[in-house]
Amino acid sequence: MPEATDHDTRHIYTSKAILEALDEEMARDPEVLLIGEDIGVYGGAFGVTRGLYEKYGPTRIWETPISENSFVGMAVGAAMMGLKPVVEIMFMDFIALALDQILNSAGKLHYMYNGQVTVPMVIRTPGGAKGGYGPSHSQMLSNLFVGVPGIKVVAPSTPCQAKGLLKSAIRDPNPVLFIENKRLYPQRGLVPAEDYTLPLDRADVSAEGTDLTLIAYSGMVPVCLAVRKALATRGVSVEVVDLVSLQPLDTAAILASVRKTGRAVIVEEACRTGGVGAEVAALIAAEALDALEAPLRRVAAADVPIPSSIELEKAVLPGTEDVVRAVRDVMTW
Repeated sequence: MPEATDHDTRHIYTSKAILEALDEEMARDPEVLLIGEDIGVYGGAFGVTRGLYEKYGPTRIWETPISENSFVGMAVGAAMMGLKPVVEIMFMDFIALALDQILNSAGKLHYMYNGQVTVPMVIRTPGGAKGGYGPSHSQMLSNLFVGVPGIKVVAPSTPCQAKGLLKSAIRDPNPVLFIENKRLYPQRGLVPAEDYTLPLDRADVSAEGTDLTLIAYSGMVPVCLAVRKALATRGVSVEVVDLVSLQPLDTAAILASVRKTGRAVIVEEACRTGGVGAEVAALIAAEALDALEAPLRRVAAADVPIPSSIELEKAVLPGTEDVVRAVRDVMTW
């Protein structure tokens, strides 16, 4: 995170930070354009693009029919021709409709044409559950994309990260999947007023500790910070590592923290099987097994569709009690 004084930072919402990044990059570079459903006059399903249509008009804000495969393919072509499209997929669940364009075009064309073309595009999409949205509007599908070569994947957890990472993603010559979290849109945090970018391949140590490492990303980072605060009153010093970048993983930061504390719990909102947490666990097992004083533990969503019932949704998704239970288990070794 860039250093800043109290005089040049503001407390703003994550949604506002993303809007600022889009506005500033569109003003800076006329090749940047936005593509998606309801992102113009309506301002986006979550209001993230509100006001941009009035400012930049239909030549820079392309409103589309309900056809994700088509408009993501259109964005790939535009990127190959030198534009810098930022695509909004209204709910991350809908990204499955454009999987072929992402998997077989966006991530591969640079390699297939031996570097003669680049695909500088960003796909923004809100993932995660938000209180009863149901099985087709609540999924965190990060596990589908971390194994796709040629695609960078980032998942900010703070307004500062959201703005700096999105600006970097727009300027990057490669396709970037930018995972937002519905529950984080109304979260406030300090954001520098000046122009800044953040690296797309670095984790962030959100809080330092000595007894155990909690590794998380996106909406689970605030959960882990709350657990850390609660456990501090019981004499347990917890370090929280925010992955930020899911592809590539910041292996150095992960391993440094685990070697420091000797214990680790990996927390994610996505389903447990085949997730980012599995990759992190495999990394630790391969590179830092000798540093562990207790077995690794993983906390994740159950391998079931997200229920529409809010109470059932809570039972499926990981929460503070699940994380505390895993920490207690690890600390007893």
